[in-house]
Amino acid sequence: MSYPELTEFARTMRQKILDISYHSGTSTHIGGALSMTDVMAVLYGKVLNFDAQDPRWPERDRFILSKGHGVLGFYPALLGAGIISQEVFDTFQQNGSDLIAHPVMNLDLGIESSNGSLGHGISMAVGIAFAAKKQAKPFHTYTLVGDGETNEGSVWEAAMLASHLKLDNLTAIIDYNKQQNDGFGKDVLRIDNMAERFRAFGWHVIEVDGHDIDAIVEAFEEAPLNKPKAIVANTIKGKGVSFMEGDNAWHHNRLTKTNYEAAVAALNNSNNERSDNGNNV
Repeated sequence: MSYPELTEFARTMRQKILDISYHSGTSTHIGGALSMTDVMAVLYGKVLNFDAQDPRWPERDRFILSKGHGVLGFYPALLGAGIISQEVFDTFQQNGSDLIAHPVMNLDLGIESSNGSLGHGISMAVGIAFAAKKQAKPFHTYTLVGDGETNEGSVWEAAMLASHLKLDNLTAIIDYNKQQNDGFGKDVLRIDNMAERFRAFGWHVIEVDGHDIDAIVEAFEEAPLNKPKAIVANTIKGKGVSFMEGDNAWHHNRLTKTNYEAAVAALNNSNNERSDNGNNV
């Protein structure tokens, strides 16, 4: 099955990531935002149950960005979903803005949690999912976790508790781009077996190509029984911009006019190549 509207959503999000980063005039977390884009496009374009006109709707699904520095991959999703306006989006990193380098809880803007300290978001997501179970609420809770973030012990404490509580209303997506601030995950704290780790903690695990829209959709649709679900999304840091892909210098960097224009050109070339090859993403 093909989802051209989600492919286009992801393409637009990547363009917005470059735009917002460049116009902010500051260094931003670009690489990890580009790696999570396809997952976020599927989440906000197909999976999440929400009301863009009423972001506080009690029955809405909850999304927690545990990888808090990945906001460049979050705000364009909120924009594309119609939850925030272009006017609000354009204030990123400006004086007085509600959109800064890490998410700050603002339910009117669709931001469910404040996150900066890594490992906290998945813990909050477990609490929300457990509360929903206790109160017989129908909504589902989703959280996106960075693979470098799993260095934090609180991630595994939350994982143990979610399994123990049989939270089948909880889905964690791991952005497994295999790099973090200090280099490759396997060199920092041997992050080289993510799927096996979550299985060992009692989760239902699905491993996918994190840039294959069809595979991502199927992973979200698979419903485990009495277990939380972990989608291990194998991704590429800087995906979509050839000179950024796999280059950890773009974990956190500043787009000058020259490299912004080069990035936009590279993104357009990448999109044209996918169109010519008939690929989904």
